[in-house]
Amino acid sequence: MPDTHFIPPYPPRHSQPLGLIGSIRKFRGSMLDIWSERAFSADFFSSRVLRRTVFIVNSPEIVRETLVEQAAIFERKSPQMRFALEPLLGDGLFVSDGETWRARRRAVAPVTHASRMAELAPVMTEVAAEWHARWSAIPAGAEFDALEEMAEMTAEVICRALFGRTLGGDAASRVVHAFTAYQAHIGQTALGAMLGLPEWISRLGNAASTREAKRIHVVLDDLIADVLRKTDGDASLVRALTALQAMEPWALRNEAATLFMAGHETTANTMAWAWFLLSNSPAAAARLRDESRAVLAGRAATHDDVPNLPYARAVIEETLRLYPPVPVLAREALADTVVAGKTVPRGSLLLVVPWLLHRNPLLWENPDHFIPERFIDGQPIRYSYVPFSIGPRVCTGQQFGLVESVICLATLAQDFLPMMKPGHDVQPVSRLTLRPGAHLPMLMGRA
Repeated sequence: MPDTHFIPPYPPRHSQPLGLIGSIRKFRGSMLDIWSERAFSADFFSSRVLRRTVFIVNSPEIVRETLVEQAAIFERKSPQMRFALEPLLGDGLFVSDGETWRARRRAVAPVTHASRMAELAPVMTEVAAEWHARWSAIPAGAEFDALEEMAEMTAEVICRALFGRTLGGDAASRVVHAFTAYQAHIGQTALGAMLGLPEWISRLGNAASTREAKRIHVVLDDLIADVLRKTDGDASLVRALTALQAMEPWALRNEAATLFMAGHETTANTMAWAWFLLSNSPAAAARLRDESRAVLAGRAATHDDVPNLPYARAVIEETLRLYPPVPVLAREALADTVVAGKTVPRGSLLLVVPWLLHRNPLLWENPDHFIPERFIDGQPIRYSYVPFSIGPRVCTGQQFGLVESVICLATLAQDFLPMMKPGHDVQPVSRLTLRPGAHLPMLMGRA
């Protein structure tokens, strides 16, 4: 692969491990800033962080060993993740474990299964067409926030899929801004849990997060109540959940919040990153435009078009490789075990880190380059590419997010190529999900 491909930004890699104090300082800003150069090619290593031992997995074989073969021992999300998301998701599928997780998984998995994509995709096509019209009204060269645009677009898609109705600009904006504020407040909570501090200390940082979560809950409660009042048998995901398994109102809200978060936040970030990457990659943008025009001829993409848009999918997959939506998959060992010949005591943290794994130079050629063609020319080594996790806890909305991203990207790429605002420095930041900073100012361009 040629070296002329775009190398998008990533945090500086330290020549030596930072040590405890340096890691804490960096971690408070972003989970991506703590890694040394050696961490990207190491396969399995550990570190003692105050009261907790942390093991880092960075090889396909050990990903399989831990998240697949020893899935029962590593099924519990880390305290960091649970404390960070508890105010928003309660005991929702993303953070629950044990019998609660198994019961919710049985309820939720069928409603977002790949077999239902043809049924769910029309709302993606509908919203993609609306955004095409919306962008057509933006003058060439006008500035807009691509991250916020993608957040509102994906919020609209998941809302119509979940609730069978339009979220609307005001409600969409409230949810998008509340979740942005929510992420900004969870760093202290995450840090305390990572260090193994007492639970009450880790929860001290939840007050601000809880306030933002309540703003989201107000919107979701209204939408759920509206669905449950209907008698017309709509095909929304909330209706499907209630039909499959009776749930208490709070449980239904927790699962709706989980689906809403996963369905809008992670896909929005992926789409925003894709526009940034394309704006710096003229050849990739031209190939995507030509493929989209040839297949779609000016209309919005549908589910049937997705197999005929391989380059659009490759752009999304390469974006997910470089900027995985959840760049650290953290689990807590439920029992003493052995991993790759090393003893892992109960209570240890195990981190499978897509941020490292997806850029491991032993697994990927030119790992820091944006090269969509690598997902057309061949398939990655199994378990080296895990943007949606892997094993029993693989994201139930994986196919929903992929199909939505391809449909929306191809529809818009026919006619639009936003360009970065000159002088704006884009840097990846992750406190929970991986964002291109708080905003992504771009100038509207025509393809």
